[in-house]
Amino acid sequence: MELFRKILIANRGEIAVRVIRACRELGIKTVAVYSEADRDSLHVKLADEAVCIGPPSPAHSYLNITAILSAADITDAEAIHPGYGFLSENAQFAEACVNSGITFIGPTPENIRIGGDKAKARQILKRKGIPVVPGSDGPVTSEEACIKIIKKIGLPVIFKASAGGGGRGMRIVNDEKDIEQTFFMAQREALAAFGNGELYIEKYFPKVRHIEIQILADRQGNIIHLGERDCSIQRRHQKLIEEAPSPALTEKLRKKIGEYAVKAAKALKYRNAGTFEFIVDDELNPYFIEINTRVQVEHPVTEEITDIDIIKEQIKIAKGYPLSFKQSQIRFKGHAIECRINAEDPEKFTPSPGILEFIHFPGGPGIRVDSFLYQGCKISPYYDSLVAKIIAKGSTRLEAIDRMRRALEEMSVRGIKTNIPFFLKVLQHPDFIKGKFFTDFVLQMQNNDKS
Repeated sequence: MELFRKILIANRGEIAVRVIRACRELGIKTVAVYSEADRDSLHVKLADEAVCIGPPSPAHSYLNITAILSAADITDAEAIHPGYGFLSENAQFAEACVNSGITFIGPTPENIRIGGDKAKARQILKRKGIPVVPGSDGPVTSEEACIKIIKKIGLPVIFKASAGGGGRGMRIVNDEKDIEQTFFMAQREALAAFGNGELYIEKYFPKVRHIEIQILADRQGNIIHLGERDCSIQRRHQKLIEEAPSPALTEKLRKKIGEYAVKAAKALKYRNAGTFEFIVDDELNPYFIEINTRVQVEHPVTEEITDIDIIKEQIKIAKGYPLSFKQSQIRFKGHAIECRINAEDPEKFTPSPGILEFIHFPGGPGIRVDSFLYQGCKISPYYDSLVAKIIAKGSTRLEAIDRMRRALEEMSVRGIKTNIPFFLKVLQHPDFIKGKFFTDFVLQMQNNDKS
């Protein structure tokens, strides 16, 4: 069986570059799609072919299913890799690919539907004996329903968008008098972000670690996990630093959560790459929270400690190949940390678009850079502010931290602001170095700076 001759990448930025590089190593030709704002972007320059699919607005370009499928048709692309964001978790797009005779490099449309319906996913996995965060069994539609559930599980709680992700449509309630206002705020935000205002309720734990398990599943029914990533360094539910393995887990808990993820994937007849996300409270009790039916921004830290190329595995699985390895063959070596470099003000966290006047990337032992930046490129205001990912690997966590600090100090950017100063502050914080932190770490650090 041969691999695909040509793959279209339905995305932009660093993930499009990442997929193109994997395809090139596999001998597969690539097609880039781009908006008018991305005409000179690096993924356009690196691909074998490129097709403009519309104006800068994502709704008229990277979210335009008809335009993307037309681009695949005119270039004779056999498969589409959606990357992350945009249409990567859109079941309608995955289904449209299948109906057009194009292979969607990702989970099945049904996998994506269940993953997108967080309330339904919770119900299914709860029935399979996998611990879930206490909350509603399905979407809540009224203030009265909210109050009934809250009386049962107690405050604080968090409203979450059933079709959501990326921290949008999430609101915390600490006081009963705020239920109505918070419910409608979360509902409006979910509707604006995802076109779906359905919400569900979970018990809110103030002190938790955010742990996710990377899984791979082939068409033959083989499912394995590649260990965990700790994504607890967040700001407003947006991940900023990820690392593998987690400094918080015991070997016993690590094994248990990995087994939960594989069990969940089997229950859902999952296929291709995905991430099963959990929170772990301060007493080390794990609870399932959601599924991400795509490759994650932070997948490189897993690649670094396993020596497994997740993008290549996605492509092989989509073509029908079985997994290249068994669970017993997975070996974890060293420690890896990723910092998401955003074009933003490091103090105000506001976007900083513009022309990149100068860029120098770090190098040396244990440093990997995934980016679409080059000197003179334009950072557009139309899209996510992520411009690069710096990944540091060491034989120990402390060595990985030291290498990351050195890399960030070595990186030089002019023309736009980045959040590098923020990361340097985190990396020298005693609690981060000790591995003693929760998802409220950034908020606590900022509050201490103000006092």
